[in-house]
Amino acid sequence: MAHELQLIKQSSGILIPATPETSDILQSKIKLGAVLVAEFRQVRNPAFHRRFFALLNLGFEYWEPTGGAISANERKLVNGYAKFLAAYGGNEGALLDAA
Repeated sequence: MAHELQLIKQSSGILIPATPETSDILQSKIKLGAVLVAEFRQVRNPAFHRRFFALLNLGFEYWEPTGGAISANERKLVNGYAKFLAAYGGNEGALLDAA
C-alpha cells in the first residue's frame, strides 16, 4: 500500500518526519528495519509562491497599455506636448493616439 510521507532532511543526512501524520505512519505501519522505495521531489516554498503571484497581480493591475499609469496632470502635459509637436510636424491625430 502506498503512503505519502513528508520528510525533512537534517544536516547529518537523516530524514525525519515533517508532520505528525507521517510520524504515525512510520511508527504504526512500517516495521523497524523495513526497506522503503520512494521517489522524492522537493515542494515549492508556499510563502514565496504567494508573494510572487501577488506581485504579478499588482503589476497587472497597475499596468495599462494605453498609458493609464500616469496622473491626469501628467496626461495634460503629454497631450500638450503632442499638440506642440503636431504644430511643427503635422499628423496631430497619430501623435495624440501615441501619447
